[in-house]
Amino acid sequence: MSAVLAAVLGATLAGCSSTGGKRAEERAAKAAQGRANVSTPRWTFAMVTHSGDGDTFWDIVQSGAKQAAAKDNIKFLYAHDVEGNKQAQNVQAMIDQKVDGLIVTLAKPDAMKDVVAKAKKAGIPVITVNSGSEKSQQFGALTHIGQDETIAGEAVGEQLNQRGKKRAVCVLHEQGNVGHEQRCEGVKKTFKGDLQNLYVEGTNMPNVQSSIEAKLQSDRDIDAVVTLGAPFAPTAVKAAEQAGSKAEVDTFDLNAKVADALKDGTLGFAVDQDPYLQGYEAVDLLWLYKYNADMLGGGRPVLTGPQIVTKDDAKALATYTKRGTR
Repeated sequence: MSAVLAAVLGATLAGCSSTGGKRAEERAAKAAQGRANVSTPRWTFAMVTHSGDGDTFWDIVQSGAKQAAAKDNIKFLYAHDVEGNKQAQNVQAMIDQKVDGLIVTLAKPDAMKDVVAKAKKAGIPVITVNSGSEKSQQFGALTHIGQDETIAGEAVGEQLNQRGKKRAVCVLHEQGNVGHEQRCEGVKKTFKGDLQNLYVEGTNMPNVQSSIEAKLQSDRDIDAVVTLGAPFAPTAVKAAEQAGSKAEVDTFDLNAKVADALKDGTLGFAVDQDPYLQGYEAVDLLWLYKYNADMLGGGRPVLTGPQIVTKDDAKALATYTKRGTR
Protein backbone atom coordinates (compact mmCIF):
# COMPACT_ATOMS: atom_id res chain seq x y z
CA MET A 1 0.00 0.00 0.00
CA SER A 2 2.80 2.35 0.89
CA ALA A 3 4.50 1.56 -2.41
CA VAL A 4 1.38 2.49 -4.31
CA LEU A 5 1.05 5.70 -2.33
CA ALA A 6 4.65 6.53 -2.96
CA ALA A 7 4.15 5.94 -6.66
CA VAL A 8 1.06 8.17 -6.71
CA LEU A 9 2.83 10.91 -4.75
CA GLY A 10 5.82 10.62 -7.05
CA ALA A 11 3.64 10.96 -10.12
CA THR A 12 1.83 13.93 -8.59
CA LEU A 13 5.06 15.69 -7.69
CA ALA A 14 6.50 14.97 -11.12
CA GLY A 15 3.39 16.41 -12.70
CA CYS A 16 3.63 19.54 -10.56
CA SER A 17 7.30 19.92 -11.38
CA SER A 18 6.65 19.44 -15.07
CA THR A 19 3.84 21.96 -15.03
CA GLY A 20 5.89 24.46 -13.06
CA GLY A 21 8.84 23.98 -15.36
CA LYS A 22 6.66 24.42 -18.41
CA ARG A 23 5.15 27.60 -17.02
CA ALA A 24 8.61 28.95 -16.23
CA GLU A 25 9.70 28.21 -19.78
CA GLU A 26 6.61 29.95 -21.14
CA ARG A 27 7.28 33.02 -18.99
CA ALA A 28 10.91 33.12 -20.14
CA ALA A 29 9.83 32.78 -23.78
CA LYS A 30 7.33 35.62 -23.40
CA ALA A 31 9.95 37.83 -21.77
CA ALA A 32 12.40 37.11 -24.58
CA GLN A 33 9.70 37.84 -27.15
CA GLY A 34 8.96 41.12 -25.41
CA ARG A 35 12.57 42.13 -25.62
CA ALA A 36 12.69 41.20 -29.29
CA ASN A 37 9.52 43.07 -30.19
CA VAL A 38 11.02 46.55 -30.04
CA SER A 39 9.17 49.27 -31.86
CA THR A 40 12.15 50.63 -33.81
CA PRO A 41 13.31 49.24 -37.17
CA ARG A 42 16.09 46.67 -37.37
CA TRP A 43 18.83 48.36 -39.38
CA THR A 44 22.40 47.38 -40.25
CA PHE A 45 25.21 49.86 -39.66
CA ALA A 46 28.82 49.24 -40.68
CA MET A 47 31.99 50.84 -39.34
CA VAL A 48 35.13 50.75 -41.49
CA THR A 49 38.33 52.18 -40.02
CA HIS A 50 42.01 52.59 -40.81
CA SER A 51 43.03 50.54 -37.79
CA GLY A 52 45.90 48.10 -37.92
CA ASP A 53 45.71 44.67 -36.33
CA GLY A 54 45.90 44.56 -32.54
CA ASP A 55 45.31 48.28 -31.94
CA THR A 56 43.58 48.41 -28.56
CA PHE A 57 42.30 51.92 -29.24
CA TRP A 58 39.87 50.54 -31.79
CA ASP A 59 38.71 47.84 -29.40
CA ILE A 60 37.43 50.66 -27.21
CA VAL A 61 35.76 52.40 -30.18
CA GLN A 62 34.02 49.14 -31.08
CA SER A 63 32.93 48.64 -27.49
CA GLY A 64 31.06 51.93 -27.56
CA ALA A 65 29.59 51.26 -30.98
CA LYS A 66 28.35 47.82 -29.98
CA GLN A 67 26.76 49.18 -26.81
CA ALA A 68 24.83 51.79 -28.78
CA ALA A 69 23.90 49.21 -31.43
CA ALA A 70 22.42 46.90 -28.79
CA LYS A 71 20.37 49.78 -27.38
CA ASP A 72 19.18 50.97 -30.78
CA ASN A 73 18.28 47.54 -32.23
CA ILE A 74 21.09 47.78 -34.79
CA LYS A 75 23.06 44.98 -36.41
CA PHE A 76 26.65 46.18 -36.25
CA LEU A 77 29.37 45.24 -38.74
CA TYR A 78 33.05 46.15 -38.51
CA ALA A 79 36.00 46.03 -40.91
CA HIS A 80 39.41 47.69 -40.94
CA ASP A 81 42.67 48.03 -42.83
CA VAL A 82 45.62 50.31 -42.33
CA GLU A 83 46.06 50.71 -46.11
CA GLY A 84 43.85 53.43 -47.54
CA ASN A 85 42.93 51.58 -50.74
CA LYS A 86 42.01 48.44 -48.80
CA GLN A 87 39.93 50.44 -46.38
CA ALA A 88 38.08 51.86 -49.39
CA GLN A 89 37.52 48.31 -50.68
CA ASN A 90 36.01 47.38 -47.33
CA VAL A 91 33.63 50.34 -47.59
CA GLN A 92 32.64 49.26 -51.09
CA ALA A 93 31.90 45.77 -49.78
CA MET A 94 29.55 47.29 -47.19
CA ILE A 95 27.84 49.35 -49.89
CA ASP A 96 27.38 46.18 -51.92
CA GLN A 97 25.73 44.58 -48.88
CA LYS A 98 23.28 47.49 -48.88
CA VAL A 99 23.88 48.49 -45.26
CA ASP A 100 21.59 51.15 -43.85
CA GLY A 101 24.34 53.42 -42.57
CA LEU A 102 28.12 53.81 -42.67
CA ILE A 103 30.70 55.06 -40.19
CA VAL A 104 34.16 55.64 -41.67
CA THR A 105 37.49 57.21 -40.80
CA LEU A 106 39.31 59.57 -43.13
CA ALA A 107 42.90 59.14 -41.99
CA LYS A 108 43.83 58.87 -45.68
CA PRO A 109 41.15 61.01 -47.28
CA ASP A 110 42.35 60.82 -50.88
CA ALA A 111 41.78 57.05 -50.85
CA MET A 112 38.31 57.42 -49.33
CA LYS A 113 36.80 60.31 -51.29
CA ASP A 114 35.31 58.35 -54.19
CA VAL A 115 33.89 55.51 -52.15
CA VAL A 116 32.21 57.89 -49.68
CA ALA A 117 30.63 59.59 -52.70
CA LYS A 118 29.39 56.17 -53.89
CA ALA A 119 27.77 55.55 -50.52
CA LYS A 120 26.02 58.89 -50.67
CA LYS A 121 24.84 58.18 -54.24
CA ALA A 122 23.46 54.85 -53.05
CA GLY A 123 21.42 56.66 -50.40
CA ILE A 124 23.50 55.40 -47.48
CA PRO A 125 24.06 58.09 -44.82
CA VAL A 126 27.68 58.43 -43.70
CA ILE A 127 29.21 59.72 -40.48
CA THR A 128 32.96 60.14 -40.15
CA VAL A 129 34.71 59.38 -36.91
CA ASN A 130 38.14 59.93 -35.35
CA SER A 131 40.06 61.18 -38.40
CA GLY A 132 39.23 63.61 -41.18
CA SER A 133 37.08 66.32 -39.63
CA GLU A 134 38.32 68.88 -42.16
CA LYS A 135 37.20 66.70 -45.10
CA SER A 136 34.03 65.23 -43.61
CA GLN A 137 31.51 67.80 -44.78
CA GLN A 138 33.26 68.23 -48.12
CA PHE A 139 32.92 64.50 -48.81
CA GLY A 140 29.22 64.57 -47.99
CA ALA A 141 29.18 63.07 -44.50
CA LEU A 142 26.43 64.09 -42.09
CA THR A 143 28.87 65.04 -39.35
CA HIS A 144 32.21 64.15 -37.78
CA ILE A 145 32.75 62.76 -34.28
CA GLY A 146 36.15 62.95 -32.61
CA GLN A 147 38.71 65.42 -31.40
CA ASP A 148 40.21 68.21 -33.47
CA GLU A 149 43.75 66.86 -33.91
CA THR A 150 45.37 70.29 -34.21
CA ILE A 151 43.68 71.49 -31.02
CA ALA A 152 44.76 68.29 -29.27
CA GLY A 153 48.34 68.86 -30.39
CA GLU A 154 48.22 72.44 -29.14
CA ALA A 155 47.09 71.15 -25.74
CA VAL A 156 50.12 68.84 -25.66
CA GLY A 157 52.47 71.71 -26.51
CA GLU A 158 51.03 73.79 -23.69
CA GLN A 159 51.37 70.88 -21.27
CA LEU A 160 55.02 70.40 -22.25
CA ASN A 161 55.60 74.10 -21.56
CA GLN A 162 54.05 73.76 -18.11
CA ARG A 163 56.40 70.86 -17.40
CA GLY A 164 59.42 72.91 -18.40
CA LYS A 165 60.39 70.79 -21.40
CA LYS A 166 62.80 72.28 -23.92
CA ARG A 167 63.43 69.67 -26.61
CA ALA A 168 60.85 67.09 -27.70
CA VAL A 169 60.38 64.45 -30.36
CA CYS A 170 57.00 63.59 -31.87
CA VAL A 171 56.83 59.93 -32.95
CA LEU A 172 54.66 59.32 -36.03
CA HIS A 173 53.87 55.62 -36.43
CA GLU A 174 51.72 55.73 -39.59
CA GLN A 175 52.98 57.66 -42.59
CA GLY A 176 50.28 59.30 -44.67
CA ASN A 177 47.89 59.66 -41.73
CA VAL A 178 46.84 63.32 -41.89
CA GLY A 179 45.56 63.26 -38.32
CA HIS A 180 48.98 62.29 -37.02
CA GLU A 181 50.63 65.10 -38.95
CA GLN A 182 48.09 67.54 -37.51
CA ARG A 183 48.84 66.39 -33.99
CA CYS A 184 52.54 67.06 -34.32
CA GLU A 185 51.88 70.36 -36.10
CA GLY A 186 49.63 71.38 -33.21
CA VAL A 187 52.33 70.53 -30.68
CA LYS A 188 54.84 72.61 -32.63
CA LYS A 189 52.43 75.54 -32.78
CA THR A 190 52.26 76.03 -29.00
CA PHE A 191 55.45 74.37 -27.73
CA LYS A 192 58.04 77.02 -26.88
CA GLY A 193 60.92 74.57 -27.19
CA ASP A 194 62.31 72.63 -30.14
CA LEU A 195 60.20 69.84 -31.66
CA GLN A 196 61.39 67.21 -34.11
CA ASN A 197 59.31 64.61 -35.96
CA LEU A 198 60.42 60.98 -35.95
CA TYR A 199 58.82 58.57 -38.42
CA VAL A 200 58.74 54.91 -37.42
CA GLU A 201 57.23 51.71 -38.78
CA GLY A 202 54.21 51.35 -36.52
CA THR A 203 53.44 47.78 -37.51
CA ASN A 204 56.90 46.71 -36.32
CA MET A 205 57.35 47.36 -32.59
CA PRO A 206 61.04 46.34 -32.52
CA ASN A 207 61.61 48.96 -35.23
CA VAL A 208 59.70 51.54 -33.20
CA GLN A 209 61.83 50.86 -30.13
CA SER A 210 65.14 50.85 -31.97
CA SER A 211 64.30 54.06 -33.85
CA ILE A 212 63.37 55.95 -30.69
CA GLU A 213 66.37 54.52 -28.85
CA ALA A 214 68.75 55.63 -31.62
CA LYS A 215 67.23 59.12 -31.63
CA LEU A 216 67.64 59.49 -27.87
CA GLN A 217 71.21 58.23 -28.00
CA SER A 218 72.14 60.68 -30.75
CA ASP A 219 70.49 63.67 -29.06
CA ARG A 220 70.96 63.72 -25.29
CA ASP A 221 69.15 67.05 -24.97
CA ILE A 222 65.75 65.51 -25.77
CA ASP A 223 63.70 65.73 -22.57
CA ALA A 224 60.28 64.61 -23.89
CA VAL A 225 59.02 61.89 -26.23
CA VAL A 226 55.45 62.18 -27.48
CA THR A 227 53.85 59.07 -28.97
CA LEU A 228 50.65 59.28 -30.99
CA GLY A 229 48.97 56.11 -29.75
CA ALA A 230 48.65 54.30 -26.43
CA PRO A 231 50.23 51.01 -27.61
CA PHE A 232 53.45 52.88 -28.47
CA ALA A 233 53.94 54.54 -25.10
CA PRO A 234 55.36 51.48 -23.26
CA THR A 235 57.71 50.86 -26.18
CA ALA A 236 58.97 54.45 -25.96
CA VAL A 237 59.55 53.98 -22.22
CA LYS A 238 61.67 50.89 -22.94
CA ALA A 239 63.60 52.78 -25.61
CA ALA A 240 64.37 55.60 -23.19
CA GLU A 241 65.57 53.11 -20.57
CA GLN A 242 67.81 51.31 -23.07
CA ALA A 243 69.21 54.61 -24.29
CA GLY A 244 69.94 55.76 -20.76
CA SER A 245 67.77 58.81 -21.39
CA LYS A 246 65.82 60.70 -18.74
CA ALA A 247 63.32 61.99 -21.31
CA GLU A 248 59.72 61.97 -20.13
CA VAL A 249 57.36 59.89 -22.28
CA ASP A 250 53.89 61.31 -22.92
CA THR A 251 51.23 59.99 -25.25
CA PHE A 252 48.05 60.59 -27.13
CA ASP A 253 45.22 58.22 -26.21
CA LEU A 254 44.45 56.25 -23.10
CA ASN A 255 44.03 52.59 -22.19
CA ALA A 256 44.44 50.46 -19.07
CA LYS A 257 48.22 50.08 -19.49
CA VAL A 258 48.68 53.82 -20.00
CA ALA A 259 46.51 54.55 -16.95
CA ASP A 260 48.66 52.22 -14.83
CA ALA A 261 51.85 53.84 -16.18
CA LEU A 262 50.49 57.28 -15.34
CA LYS A 263 49.70 56.17 -11.80
CA ASP A 264 53.19 54.81 -11.17
CA GLY A 265 54.89 57.77 -12.84
CA THR A 266 56.31 55.84 -15.80
CA LEU A 267 54.44 58.21 -18.13
CA GLY A 268 54.03 61.95 -17.68
CA PHE A 269 50.58 62.57 -19.17
CA ALA A 270 48.16 61.30 -21.81
CA VAL A 271 45.66 62.96 -24.12
CA ASP A 272 42.28 61.22 -24.00
CA GLN A 273 39.94 61.65 -26.96
CA ASP A 274 37.41 59.18 -25.51
CA PRO A 275 37.25 56.46 -28.18
CA TYR A 276 34.29 54.77 -26.45
CA LEU A 277 32.26 57.94 -26.91
CA GLN A 278 33.30 58.17 -30.57
CA GLY A 279 31.95 54.69 -31.30
CA TYR A 280 28.82 55.13 -29.20
CA GLU A 281 27.85 58.52 -30.59
CA ALA A 282 28.57 57.52 -34.19
CA VAL A 283 26.02 54.70 -34.01
CA ASP A 284 23.56 56.69 -31.92
CA LEU A 285 23.63 59.77 -34.14
CA LEU A 286 23.28 57.63 -37.26
CA TRP A 287 20.26 55.96 -35.67
CA LEU A 288 18.74 59.33 -34.73
CA TYR A 289 19.18 60.52 -38.30
CA LYS A 290 17.56 57.41 -39.76
CA TYR A 291 14.74 57.39 -37.23
CA ASN A 292 13.93 61.07 -36.88
CA ALA A 293 16.14 63.08 -39.29
CA ASP A 294 18.03 64.52 -36.29
CA MET A 295 21.62 65.69 -36.46
CA LEU A 296 23.32 66.95 -33.32
CA GLY A 297 25.14 70.25 -33.80
CA GLY A 298 23.62 70.91 -37.21
CA GLY A 299 26.34 68.92 -38.93
CA ARG A 300 29.26 70.65 -37.22
CA PRO A 301 31.95 68.36 -35.76
CA VAL A 302 31.05 66.83 -32.40
CA LEU A 303 34.20 66.99 -30.26
CA THR A 304 35.01 64.19 -27.82
CA GLY A 305 38.37 65.57 -26.67
CA PRO A 306 41.06 66.46 -25.92
CA GLN A 307 41.35 65.85 -22.20
CA ILE A 308 44.76 65.91 -20.54
CA VAL A 309 45.05 62.98 -18.14
CA THR A 310 47.71 63.04 -15.41
CA LYS A 311 48.65 60.77 -12.52
CA ASP A 312 45.80 62.02 -10.32
CA ASP A 313 43.22 61.74 -13.10
CA ALA A 314 44.28 58.19 -13.93
CA LYS A 315 43.35 57.01 -10.44
CA ALA A 316 39.81 58.31 -10.87
CA LEU A 317 39.49 56.64 -14.29
CA ALA A 318 40.80 53.24 -13.15
CA THR A 319 37.34 51.63 -13.04
CA TYR A 320 36.65 52.57 -16.65
CA THR A 321 40.05 51.74 -18.09
CA LYS A 322 39.98 48.27 -16.52
CA ARG A 323 36.64 47.45 -18.11
CA GLY A 324 37.83 48.75 -21.45
CA THR A 325 35.59 51.76 -21.93
CA ARG A 326 38.26 54.47 -21.45
